[in-house]
This record gives sequence, C-alpha cells and structure tokens, in this order.
Amino acid sequence: MLTGLSAGLCWALETVILALALSLLPAFSSPEALFLLPLVSTFMHDAFSAIFMFIINLIKGNFKNFSGIIRHKNFKWLVLASIIGGPIGMTGYVLAVNFMGSSVGAVASAIYPAIGTLLAFTFLKEKVNIYRWIFLILTLLGVFGLSFSPDLNVKNYFLGLLGAFMCAFGWGIEAVILAKCFKETNAKNEQILFLRQTSSALTYGLIIIPIIGGYDFTFSLIKSENLTFFIYLFTAAVFASVSYLFYYKAISKLGASKAMALNITYTAWAVLFTVILTKDLSILNPLSIICSLVVVVCGILSATDFKALSKK
Repeated sequence: MLTGLSAGLCWALETVILALALSLLPAFSSPEALFLLPLVSTFMHDAFSAIFMFIINLIKGNFKNFSGIIRHKNFKWLVLASIIGGPIGMTGYVLAVNFMGSSVGAVASAIYPAIGTLLAFTFLKEKVNIYRWIFLILTLLGVFGLSFSPDLNVKNYFLGLLGAFMCAFGWGIEAVILAKCFKETNAKNEQILFLRQTSSALTYGLIIIPIIGGYDFTFSLIKSENLTFFIYLFTAAVFASVSYLFYYKAISKLGASKAMALNITYTAWAVLFTVILTKDLSILNPLSIICSLVVVVCGILSATDFKALSKK
C-alpha cells in the first residue's frame, strides 16, 4: 500500500517539475510548433529516463541475465505495453499538462483506472459490477466539469482533454498487459522499466519524430542552450522513473486495479505541489476542487472490488 502511494507522490512531483520545464520554453504561436512540442518533450523525457535506468541496471548488475527476458514468450507483450504506455500514454499526459496546467492535467488524466477497468472487462473478461460502471460515468462527468471551473490557467481545454483520454487509454492498456506479464516472468522491475523507457524512446526517435518531421525542432531546442529546461526535464524523468518502479512493484504485489487506485493519488499531491512550488492558487476554487474530488474518489471506487475486499 505504501509502495503504491509512493508512486503517486513521485509522479505528482514529476508532473509539477515537467510543467515548470515546459513553462521555460518560449511561447510558440505556430500550429506546427504547438503540435511538435509535446511529442519532442516526451521523446526527450523518456530518453533521459532510459539513460537513468541504464545506469541503475548497470550498477545493480541486472544486464547479466537480460538475454533471458528478451527470449521470454512475454517479451513482445512487454514491448507492446511499453509502446502503448509511452508514445501514446505519455504523449497524452504531456498534452494534458501542457494545455491544461499541471493540476488540471493531472486530475483529467486520472480517469485511467476507470478506463483500465473497462479494458479489463472487455479484453480479459473480468467481471465488473454495476456500481463500478456508475463510478466510471461519474468519473468522466467530473473530468468534463473541469472545463467549467473559473479562473484556471488553461491554454486549450479540448486539446488537453484529448491528451487526457490518450493518456487514460494508453496507461490503462499498459497496466492490464503488465499485470499479466508480471505473473509469468521473473524479470526485475528495474529491467522492465529500462525496457519500457528504451522502447518508448526508440519508437519516438526512429519512427514518430522522423515521420512528423520533428528533428529540426528537436535540434532547435537543444541548440537553444536552455540549460535550466534540460535540468528540469531530466529531474522530471528521474522522478518518473522512481514512480514507475514503485508502481510496477505495486502491480506485481497487489494487481492492476489496486495499484492504479493507489497511484491515482498523484492528482491530490499535484494540486498540493502546484500551490507550494508555483504559488498558483487558481486551482483552489469550489468547482474545480469538487470536480477534482469526484474524479479521484470515483476513479478509485471504479477500480475497487468491494466483494473481494469484504472476503479478506
């Protein structure tokens, strides 16, 4: 339980630091730059995280048996989960944070436990009680209600909402696949996270960025010599890596639904850290607070099996 809560705490710090990093960049007015920024930023973020995890695995000597993971029958599923959770899920998350702010972006993307429940019902044929569907609908209504919150620093609500749903489906699918893989492989969390972040960075660097013509934009960011931006981005990647390690451990010990329910507490922590670190009090209005609580509480309840808990 503490591991799952720690994952949420670290992800909240990642969220606020990532938003601070993006705020250091110049204001881009062209549609092309607005489209490229989240993708390029996510590519750099996951590449930094992959480098950090490479160092961690190297120090721990985890590469000695890495070939066994590659030969395992679930290797292709781990790569698939990495691509879905990274290029799709993380890009959506950066879109949400960039266009809705760290507080609202974090809350909006917190619908992924509800989406994970829906996906588990559809593809894994897990039984989902009627009350969980009700909480799912309430969660989505809470996210929609954020658009009516006054005085929020939201650049583009609809692009942010699109990102939130990309994130929710990406992370929901990733959690369901990983929950299955953790039961059938003895790979360490550090190894799986290195595989995830490396697969995500390579997918961006070798496929997505060339297709969208984003290398010129990427090099322009590097040449900008905005050292503070890269320090913040690397720091966010480190907190993201630590959060994922806690999250993976929670999935392997508690299962996908409970791990997602605990990890979703990052929404509350993100609001707290935003107020403390950025002095942004715009989130502290009655409607946004109520909608945030609805998303967090109903998102957790939609991913909770009360019958299983009562038996224990």
